[in-house]
Amino acid sequence: MADLKQQVAPDRQTIAAYGDGGFRIAGRHWLEPVLVQPRLTLAWGISDLAAVTIESFAPLLAAEVKPELLVLGCGVSIAPVPRAIRAALREQGIVIEPMNTGAACRTYNLLIMEGRAAAAALIPIP
Repeated sequence: MADLKQQVAPDRQTIAAYGDGGFRIAGRHWLEPVLVQPRLTLAWGISDLAAVTIESFAPLLAAEVKPELLVLGCGVSIAPVPRAIRAALREQGIVIEPMNTGAACRTYNLLIMEGRAAAAALIPIP
């Protein structure tokens, strides 16, 4: 597992490590895709990126404070976000940025440190 050596706020869901098929987030080990918000991490019930729909993001869309930026950790390599999903999120005021999962974890932590309204949707990498 790749450890992230960043200073983060103790009251936030921050990603401490990723790899080996999972994540270590706010002291908990996850072995599945996750949705990470500043105050809550949830199992993300998808099998892979091909299974992602706008409904996959329902917990983020229902959040009291919606993220302005959603980093999408696509696994080992970046993948495009379908236009329909990108447009539906944009209508809700959310910009989605796909990247590999390692970059998504680092970016999410940085955004949270800066106090930005951000979330991460992450696919584990082996």
